This record gives sequence, structure tokens and C-alpha cells, in this order.
Amino acid sequence: MTTLNGTLRTTVEDQTLIVTLDKPKANAVDVATSRALYAAFERLRRDPALRVGILTGAGERFFCAGWDLKAAAAGEGVDADHGPGGFAGLTEFLDLGKPVIAAVNGLAFGGGFELVLAADLVVAAEHAEFALTEVTLGLVPDAGGLLRLPARLPRPIAVELLLTGRRLSAAEAARWGLVNRVVPAEQVMTAARELAGAICAAAPLSVAAALEILRETEATAVAAGYAIQRSGGLPAYQAMLGSADAAEGALAFTERRPPVWQGR
Repeated sequence: MTTLNGTLRTTVEDQTLIVTLDKPKANAVDVATSRALYAAFERLRRDPALRVGILTGAGERFFCAGWDLKAAAAGEGVDADHGPGGFAGLTEFLDLGKPVIAAVNGLAFGGGFELVLAADLVVAAEHAEFALTEVTLGLVPDAGGLLRLPARLPRPIAVELLLTGRRLSAAEAARWGLVNRVVPAEQVMTAARELAGAICAAAPLSVAAALEILRETEATAVAAGYAIQRSGGLPAYQAMLGSADAAEGALAFTERRPPVWQGR
């Protein structure tokens, strides 16, 4: 186990990096914590032995309460430099190239909800709640909330949440498609590990290519998306197309055996 900046714990289980926010009482994020989170996710990106990350919070009440208002009261500016990954190290880490699963063990408010929105998959405890509370504090959710939430929800629902700070239960979040699975609290990490295991069983170059194509085409029309795919400008996709793993997948299927991925 590695402790970063006294607020973050990282552990490796097989091919999964588990990142735990551990900053009592609310797992709130200041600049130092943002930079520590970025360092953890940069490790995930660079280490070829790691395939997926799981992000969770210590304790049972908070996943992450967002920006550390105690740090703000002590002089940390609203426009402080949180490092190359943006707030919480992930919200602007757009080229990570490996999936991150948010295992939401409790309340995800403000920047904590924005952190969840920056993840690729979400498992939530039944008692988890989500809210973008910035407008009640004289701020706006500019660490991705205003950008990502309207892209995923019907506009009236997104606007309601953005302009009122209303809490969203885990069950309602799941109904709107913001959460993959809602489970009892004691099963959150088990469910996250199951998703991570399924990803690790897939071809690594295929996972990287899928994430790259999603990232580059999400805001485009279908025709433009095809043009981007066929442009030759997506390195992960091009690497997958000509890979030994692409041949291995077809061969393993015909030979009725599990594929042996080499990542090349």
C-alpha cells in the first residue's frame, strides 16, 4: 500500500489500481489532494501492468464532499491550480486511456459528483446521494458538472440539478443512467472489482481503442465519427487493428479456448 500526501491510499490487486480518498471527515479535495490523485491516475496510465482503476472513499458517509471549504477559508482560491488533471486529478485528465470505476460509498457532493461524472463506470451504495451544490455556495460546478451532466440527462432535469443543488438518490441516478449498479453498502467494492475483472479479461488494446474512439467522437454526428475513425489519426485504434491480439481473439474463438492477450 502507498500513501500519497497523507490523504490518499493506493493498492494494487492483480491488474487493478485501487485509489482510496482518506481525508476525514468528508474526503474533501484541496490542491494537494488533487495533485496526489493525478499522480495516482498517471501511474495507472503509465504502468502497462495496470489495466483499470477503482476510486472510492474511506468511511461510510462520504465518497467525496467536493472542494475543501476549510482550505478555501484558509486562502486557497476558487481559481487555484489543481494540476494537470484538473480538480481531483481526474476531471480534466482526458487522455488517461484506461477505465476508471467510481465506487461511490456515500455522499458525492459538488466536486465529488463531478469526480463521479469523470469516471467511466459507477457503482453506488444504496444510501449514496449525488448533488451539485455549488450554486448554494455562490459558485458554479465548473470542474465538469456544467459540461458533463447536460450531455447525459434530459436538459430540464440537468438544469434543475444545476440550479437548485437538489440531491439525487442512488436509485434515481440509476434510473437516469448515471450509475451502472446500485448495491448494498457492503457490496460496493465487490461490485466494482467484478466490473474491473470483466474489463481485465478483455483485450487491453481493444479497451484502449474503445476509450479513444469514445473520447474523440462523443460530441460528433455519426458521419463525422466514422470520418474520425477512418482518418488514421487514432493511435490506439490503429495499434489494435494490426495487433497480434486481434489475430489471437479470432484464433482462440475458433479453437474454443480462452484468449491469451499480449497487449501487442
